[in-house]
Amino acid sequence: MSERGSQSSGKRRTSRDVALEVLVQVEKEHSYSNLKLNEALQAAKLERVDAALATELVYGTIQRLNTIDGVLEQKVQRGLAKLKPWMRNLLRMSLYQLRYLDRVPPHAAVNEAVAIAKRRGQQAMGGFVNGVLRAVMREPELWNAPAAADAVSRIAWEHSHPAWLVSRWVEAYGEAETAAMCAANNRPPHGSARVNRLRAERDGLLADMQASGLNVKASAVTPDGIVAAGAGNLAHSVWYQDGRLSVQDESSMLVVQALRPEAGMRVLDCCAAPGGKSTHIAEAMGDMGEVVANDVHAHKVALIAEQAARLGLKSLRTMNADAAALSEALPQGSFDAVLVDAPCTGFGVIRRKPDIKWTKHPEDVSSIAALQARLLAEAARLVRPGGRLVYSTCTVEHVENEAVVRAFLAEQAHDGWELDETWKAALPAAALAAALERSPSGMLQVLPQDAGSDGFFIACLTKR
Repeated sequence: MSERGSQSSGKRRTSRDVALEVLVQVEKEHSYSNLKLNEALQAAKLERVDAALATELVYGTIQRLNTIDGVLEQKVQRGLAKLKPWMRNLLRMSLYQLRYLDRVPPHAAVNEAVAIAKRRGQQAMGGFVNGVLRAVMREPELWNAPAAADAVSRIAWEHSHPAWLVSRWVEAYGEAETAAMCAANNRPPHGSARVNRLRAERDGLLADMQASGLNVKASAVTPDGIVAAGAGNLAHSVWYQDGRLSVQDESSMLVVQALRPEAGMRVLDCCAAPGGKSTHIAEAMGDMGEVVANDVHAHKVALIAEQAARLGLKSLRTMNADAAALSEALPQGSFDAVLVDAPCTGFGVIRRKPDIKWTKHPEDVSSIAALQARLLAEAARLVRPGGRLVYSTCTVEHVENEAVVRAFLAEQAHDGWELDETWKAALPAAALAAALERSPSGMLQVLPQDAGSDGFFIACLTKR
C-alpha cells in the first residue's frame, strides 16, 4: 500500500510515521491515544485514506497489545523491554498489520517498517526489523494460544485483554459472554448521532444525509438515534454545526428513556460534562422547564454551555459544584428527576478507548465504586417524593453497577426508595433482547456485543 504522506517542516510523513509517533507518546507519557492521535492528524494533514490507516494502526496496535507482545517476546532474544520505545512500537505496529490487516500486503508492511527503522536508526536497525518480522511470518503458530491455557488465559490471549479483567468478567457473565464481549471490544465502533427533535425530524434528517452520499440509517436501539458507517466525524458536519444533531452513542441515549423527562419538569444532571445527556433531556422536554447541568470542572461546564447554545436550548443552565456535596448548594427534594451519570472505569467503551484495558487496575474498580456510592446517596437527597433517580455508567463491572444500587437500597437511610421496572417496557425488545434477559428488575446492562453499541448500565429508582 503506497502512502502519499504530507510535508511538515520539509519532511515527508506517512501514515505509518504518524502512527508510530502517537504510539511512542502514548507509551512514554501514559497519555490518551485519542487525544494524541487527533493532535498528530491535525498537524500532519494527511489525506483521508492515509489518516484512516494511521487511525487503524494506532487503535489496532493498542487493542492487540498483549498478544502482539507475546509473539514478539518469542523472537526478540534480549526482550522487548530493552528495545528503544520507537523500535518496540515499530515492531508492534508492523506485526499488527501482518496479522490483522488483510488489505496491507505483507511485503509492503515489512518494507515500510525497514524503511522507517533505517530513517530513525541505521542500516543495522533495518536488518533487525526485517529479521524479526520475517521470522514471525515463517512461524504462524506463534499466534496460537499456549496449549495448556485455561479459559481465562485463552480468552486473554486470543482477544488481547488483561487476564485479571477477563477473570472478573468470566465470573460475572460466563466464558461465552466474556469471549463475545472481548471480541466486540476489538471491533471498530460505528458512528452514531442523536437527532435534535426541536430542529429536525429523524426521517427527514436521514434523507438529507443520504442525499449527501452518507451511509446512514435509523438506530434500532433508540428512536432518537442515527447510525453511520464510514461517515467520518459527524461533529464536523453541517448538521452538527446548525444544531440538528449531536454525536452520541446509542446506549447513552437510553438514559433519557429511563429518566422520562416531560415539559415543565425540573431536572438535575449531577455529573453532566460534556453535556450530551443534559441537552438530550432538554430536547425531550421540548425546551420547557429547567435542566440544571452540573460538573465539578469549570472548563467542562463551559463545554456544556457551548453545546446548549449550539442546539438552541434555553431551558438548560449550568452549575459548577462538587456532585458529592450538591445538597449543600441546592434545596433538598427540589427536583422531579435526577440523573447520576457517574464517573466509572469505562470498561464499556474499550472499543473507542483501547488504552483503558491496559491502564486500569483491580484497585481502580473498588475505589471508584466507593465514590459512586457517595454520589448516588447525595443525589437522592435532591429528589422530591414521587420523583425519579437514574444511575448510569459506561462500564460493565457489577461492582460499579448493580452492587452500587443494591447497597443504596439496603441502607436504612434510603427506606422508601424502590427500583422502577416500568421504563423498560418501551425499550426495543428485538435489538436489546440479550440485555433485557440478563438485567435485573429496574436495571439494564448492555454489553458491547448486544447491539453494536457501547457497554452501558442504567438503573431507575423512584421515591415513594
